[in-house]
Amino acid sequence: MRGPHNIIRLIRTGATLERTGAMNVVLDAFEAPRALRIVAHTLGKPFQWLGYKGDPSMPPATRALTALGPAYIKFGQVLSTRPDVVGEELAEQLRVLQDKLPPFPRDVAMAEVEKELGQPLDQMFSEFSEPIAAASIAQVHKAKLASTGEDVAVKVLRPGIERAFRKDVDAFYFAARIVQLFAPGARRLRPMEVIEHFDGVVRGELDLRLESSAASEFAANTQNDEGFWLPPVVWSLSARRVMTLSWADGIPLGDNAALDAANHDRRDLAERVLRLFLLHALRDGFFHADMHQGNLKVAANGDIIAYDFGIMGHIDEYTRRVYAEILFGFIRRDYKRVAEVHFEAGYVPADQDVDEFARALRAVGEPIFGMDATHISMGRLLNYLFEVTERFGMETRTELILLQRTMVVVEGVARSLDPHMNIWEVARPVVEDYIKQSIGPRAALRDFGKTALVLARFGPRLPDLVENALIAQTRKEDPSGSDFWPKAIPAAIGAAAGAVAVLILSGLG
Repeated sequence: MRGPHNIIRLIRTGATLERTGAMNVVLDAFEAPRALRIVAHTLGKPFQWLGYKGDPSMPPATRALTALGPAYIKFGQVLSTRPDVVGEELAEQLRVLQDKLPPFPRDVAMAEVEKELGQPLDQMFSEFSEPIAAASIAQVHKAKLASTGEDVAVKVLRPGIERAFRKDVDAFYFAARIVQLFAPGARRLRPMEVIEHFDGVVRGELDLRLESSAASEFAANTQNDEGFWLPPVVWSLSARRVMTLSWADGIPLGDNAALDAANHDRRDLAERVLRLFLLHALRDGFFHADMHQGNLKVAANGDIIAYDFGIMGHIDEYTRRVYAEILFGFIRRDYKRVAEVHFEAGYVPADQDVDEFARALRAVGEPIFGMDATHISMGRLLNYLFEVTERFGMETRTELILLQRTMVVVEGVARSLDPHMNIWEVARPVVEDYIKQSIGPRAALRDFGKTALVLARFGPRLPDLVENALIAQTRKEDPSGSDFWPKAIPAAIGAAAGAVAVLILSGLG
């Protein structure tokens, strides 16, 4: 599929970018070199009449992507999570992209549900509404379970959406190869990496079993979080193209007038939504990466309800500790420690100067902390931090970029509820608590215990592993030579330590 026939799609894309005035915006954001600019304009300008007009009231980039259709809208949404690739200005424009599209007919949705779940619709649902929300990939219907009468939300993929997306993604890959050909050294382009990331996100969203699994895991992690609720997945009525959840009634978190009329405490809601996000990111390493107002409601009892689990963030335990130490260092304004953490984690090359890096971090932090506390933004701080680390040779870490982007969105939600909120006062207890639990004597003992358990599992194989390692070393090195013993002794000590750990665990058992 990734052949020259995709040129036709690219010409239509280039023509739309030219017609909407988005071409130069996009090329500037990617810092495209002259050769690539010439190719782009050559593909677009002569065929400008073929381009879609779009909505003139929108900014050029969002106008073009919206006009080009679902795959381009989704691509723009994914790019909005990568300011490291497209720059902050364009990423900010893309964050407002909405994928609200005309719904497909109710009877088509019903036929899709019957086909996917393999049962007559009336045996599953006693009621099935007209579409209540329609996006680029799927739409949602309110229904009532025939067995219990419970209200549920049924999400159904658009017919033929997989094939449509596949065609456009193939064109994106073709475009990425053209970029590589004409701009091999262009800064921040990384075209194949960007398209592969997008391809992975879309593949996940086109299989609703994966979203159901993410929702289930998220619910298991957060079941004891006070003031937070997730609608459970109805697994018996969920499959690859259909997802059924319990119905969630509530007021949209962005509707301040309705929240006030219902006597909800907006200051409490603002603090809670920020604390919950940090808790999920640090404690669980698994967080909702699309926490805008459209995906959050407030129940009658005051609980925050989250839904739409197509984009979730993952952070491993080690990275969470590093992130927490960086945040905690900034909270305490200990820039030397923040710099040391970057070096210890290997984020900044060892040949850089730690003191010079610390001074650069101070230049980032001090102006921000000089502001009124209610205007301090954690998201802005992380953005400045990434700019500094890039200058010192830090490689882009996609999971931290997604975390930073989500932090910006969550801050925006919180401040829309309480404009005078002090982000750092709310964040500090969560970060401090995580630091206490993950960094210190107890954490060290817990880590040692995990290591000992791993060694215990390999206990029966340790003697053979040590013997084989020593035999191999003996064959490679002359036993009388100076290189043999410095290498063999640590191996023997490591094996002995492993054996001792196994014996200790056996004794404890």
